[in-house]
Amino acid sequence: MKNNKTKRHEGRADLIGEHTFGDRGQLILLAIFLIIWITDSFIFNYSTSLQDKIPNSIRMLIGFPILIIAGIFAKYRLGIVFGEVRDKPEVIEKSVFKIVRHPIYLGSILLYLGLTILTCSIASTLIWVIIVIFYYYISKYEEKLLLKKFGKEYKNYMERVPMLIPLKYKKKKHEK
Repeated sequence: MKNNKTKRHEGRADLIGEHTFGDRGQLILLAIFLIIWITDSFIFNYSTSLQDKIPNSIRMLIGFPILIIAGIFAKYRLGIVFGEVRDKPEVIEKSVFKIVRHPIYLGSILLYLGLTILTCSIASTLIWVIIVIFYYYISKYEEKLLLKKFGKEYKNYMERVPMLIPLKYKKKKHEK
């Protein structure tokens, strides 16, 4: 029987699950963000007064690297989780999963942040904050599932690797 709050990707028993509102919530927030970002940044300019104070060159120097980092996370994260089928579920601790436990969500957060910085839309910034809270909420939920499935192995991973904000990776005790 399928749990109401989790789902599996069809035919992939090696994936533990995610919050049922995760995909729908991401699509809804994407639509809201894009509507507000486009209408504010390019049509009505109702909260872009900072554009006059922060030169385009500065916004581009900050925004484009953030978008590039988001792209790097996009390239490597999905392929690792969904690109390879494992015989049995396991804690993934390679590539971008050594940097943060939820690189898929971090990449999305950085994408929204980069777009917001490029246009200095205050309205988009407010939606971005809601998006960060949403990703934090579904990350915490998914971690409960992972702890239930992997126990101490995932708990140790949580102690070494930060959730969403890349800080220093702590090596496993047997790594040198």
